[in-house]
Amino acid sequence: MSREEYIPRTRSRFLKVRCLDCGNEQIIFGGASSVVKCLVCDRILAKPTGGKAEIKTKILGVLE
Repeated sequence: MSREEYIPRTRSRFLKVRCLDCGNEQIIFGGASSVVKCLVCDRILAKPTGGKAEIKTKILGVLE
């Protein structure tokens, strides 16, 4: 058995997003358990839903 069979994969990923108000780019967790705000203008970028977060902005990419 390989080592990968023992380590479970997470379903959530880190996301690179852009704020719709100010254009700031930042990295957030796709399974955030609290409200995530833009570091520049305080706009809400993601809200928790109990599983994957509800993303309220533009996703630029998924980080591995």
